[in-house]
Amino acid sequence: MKTEAVLFAGVAGFFLVTDVLYAAWSHEPTGTAALTVSFLMALLVTFFFATNYRRKGLRPEDRGDAHIHERSGPVDFFPPHSIWPSLTAAGTALLALGVVFGLWLFLIGLGVVLAGVFGMVFQYGRAQA
Repeated sequence: MKTEAVLFAGVAGFFLVTDVLYAAWSHEPTGTAALTVSFLMALLVTFFFATNYRRKGLRPEDRGDAHIHERSGPVDFFPPHSIWPSLTAAGTALLALGVVFGLWLFLIGLGVVLAGVFGMVFQYGRAQA
């Protein structure tokens, strides 16, 4: 993950330089805000990859002397049956419709999205404690 962290750090650096130059010359807030958000998102991905690299170290894909069988086996745990992703998607659709039709529908969609996200986050919280 070290290579990915360096790559996204370069992307974040590009957006930072572009953002500063754009803000200094254009004085236009919309483009400046978009470039700032782009910088922050690239920085977030950089932080994720760097943190995973520090926690887990080199992966077989990062080493030149690695063999294919070193990456075999279970990748991670994925929930087999869960209603929460569908509920989150339905809430997102309600949020989008709420932008068009009114605040009341937006607030209902927000509640459904929050329920879906909290459900996904805490779905297996008690099982592993």
